[in-house]
Amino acid sequence: MLTVQRVYELIDALAPFDMQADFDNSGLLVGNPQAEVTGIHLALDVTDRVIDDALAAGANLIVTHHPLMFSARKRLTEADYEGHLLIRLIANGLSLIAAHTNFDQASGGMNDTLAGLLGLENIVGEGFLRVGDLSAPMTAEAFADFAARQLGDTVRVMGHREALIHRVGLCSGGGCDEWADAHAMGADAFLTGEVKHHIALDASYHGVVLLEAGHFATENPGIFALMKALQNAPDIVQWKMHISRSERSAYE
Repeated sequence: MLTVQRVYELIDALAPFDMQADFDNSGLLVGNPQAEVTGIHLALDVTDRVIDDALAAGANLIVTHHPLMFSARKRLTEADYEGHLLIRLIANGLSLIAAHTNFDQASGGMNDTLAGLLGLENIVGEGFLRVGDLSAPMTAEAFADFAARQLGDTVRVMGHREALIHRVGLCSGGGCDEWADAHAMGADAFLTGEVKHHIALDASYHGVVLLEAGHFATENPGIFALMKALQNAPDIVQWKMHISRSERSAYE
């Protein structure tokens, strides 16, 4: 019998939960750890669509990247979206595990997946940051076009589009604060999901090209990597596992 606790342990072996940032809320968030798993549904976020997909697939365990309940709750009602989702999970007997900043940092996790997808070589970094070389230099505009094809979304260039890029730093999702450390490691461009206004100005002053590729687009590939890693576990391979196909960026 595969239990929720066993899936938690498998994820913990891939991306230890004690690696998560202080602000994070990764781990088993809803459900009985001893409950038998009928199927596993993976997604970036818990949404109504994801819950619908899990129920349609016969899954009773949802594994997401982004957790619920970043802040403590004093009541559980339908008055807000998070409360609504938690009520739906509980009412339908669904368990929820989130692997957020622990998976961002883990070897083979979110940012390693993104670096591999972008073809970076000689990759270095620790924590959330990854820095690597391009196999051949290309302009910022050409690299943005390549990244857009790889990620399936528009990539916005902030800086000189004709600047020649040799070395790229990256951090998926909302990781724009890592750009300065990437620059210190020799990166002349930095790709992330979302860029804040003041950071775009600061990076431009230092001659670093920023590429904004979308929160969803930079992190969704990591969900496929997590599923593949779980599928390789000998005691989980026989169980039904799905990725939510109807999930999309919150901005669509």
